[in-house]
Amino acid sequence: MTRIPLCLFVALAFTAAAFGQPKDAITKVEAFFEPAQAKRGQTVTLKITVQLADGYHTYPVVQRTPEAKYSVNKITFPAADAVVFVGETIDPVEPKVKKGEDHEYLVYPGGGTWVRKAVVRPTGKPGEAAVKVQLRLMVCDENRCFPPKTVDLEAKLKVLDESAVPVEAKYKAEVEKAEKK
Repeated sequence: MTRIPLCLFVALAFTAAAFGQPKDAITKVEAFFEPAQAKRGQTVTLKITVQLADGYHTYPVVQRTPEAKYSVNKITFPAADAVVFVGETIDPVEPKVKKGEDHEYLVYPGGGTWVRKAVVRPTGKPGEAAVKVQLRLMVCDENRCFPPKTVDLEAKLKVLDESAVPVEAKYKAEVEKAEKK
């Protein structure tokens, strides 16, 4: 009788280890704004940095080839709050190219930093703001990929109590659209 529960326990432990993400794969994930304080209307940059242990890699948010479309990370940005996210997410620089069976795909051994521009809401309130983003992170080693891990991140920004500055022309339409909502 004691063999069955022990066998079941070992099988469940093996299944969790086989399908879960290794605890030591992700060494650091953080999000922060540069600059960390800004005037209303000013453009800032959100940076999301992922560091992985040796032997692990991750992916861009957009692959070059349609065949690699499932080998991506996903970042979910909030609707306009303290900031309005503008433009597109920029993947880390200098990806490595891996060859699959029938296609190539980009990887980032050790992790990387993703960036996205944001404009501090011209009509926002001065003070401390916490902007929440969600990262769906794919991590793999040489032999296998692990189930994606969802990481909730928070980046702090101090909105200065000064007069608003004009929004950059290239982002003006996106900010005006968000301000109407």
